[in-house]
Amino acid sequence: MEALLKLTWTEAKLFLREPQAFFFTLFFPLVLLFVYGGIHGNAPKLMYAGFGTVDVSVPSYTAMIIATSGLISIPVIIATYRESGVLRRFKATPLAPMALLAADVFVIFMMTTMGMLLLIVSARIVFGLRFTGNILSLALAFSLSCLSFFSLGFVLSGLMRTARTAQIVGMTLFFPMIMLSGAAIPLETMPERIRVYSNFLPLTYVVKFLKGLWFGGTWAEHGTEVLVLAGLFVLGLVVTAKTFRWD
Repeated sequence: MEALLKLTWTEAKLFLREPQAFFFTLFFPLVLLFVYGGIHGNAPKLMYAGFGTVDVSVPSYTAMIIATSGLISIPVIIATYRESGVLRRFKATPLAPMALLAADVFVIFMMTTMGMLLLIVSARIVFGLRFTGNILSLALAFSLSCLSFFSLGFVLSGLMRTARTAQIVGMTLFFPMIMLSGAAIPLETMPERIRVYSNFLPLTYVVKFLKGLWFGGTWAEHGTEVLVLAGLFVLGLVVTAKTFRWD
């Protein structure tokens, strides 16, 4: 247990030294918050059912943070370890190789959570963020969303041979997805044809799920989102089991 804790602490320090993952997880959503919040404010609007731009943006930006962790952080970190031989050498240590993956998942989950909390606290202090949902229900939805995208990240890390390839593929998936899913731009402001296409993106279901629970919705009301995200999680585990390589 002590060895696992030390490993987790080491992984946390390594994550904080990675500028790309650190920036997109903790600071990029804050940049968007202050830019768009400064432009639009947070006055109630009819198109948002009486809520403000910041109110609807915070759960959406949270989805963006989750996508960052799943599509960029995990694939790049695991691919780097494989490329440098860390995964292979880890098999020779007394600590099980899966402990390294568990430590990575825990650290990335905690950093994702920290990114969400920074976003919420900043929006509350500066823009008077409103929240009408249930905290426990939202936390569980956040966890399911993380697990779903983390499993997708492990699929990418299993298929990509190098860290550079993992980064390119992750970015290629990340940017169109956040633009079309409602994570960066509210779906309410998009043309109908774009909203139809967004239904083919897994991140869209994270956005809808988190926004729905943020404003008082229940899991029962978001059965489609739950099924899609749970299915993505299971499918990711199955594909990872068949494609993941230690060397």
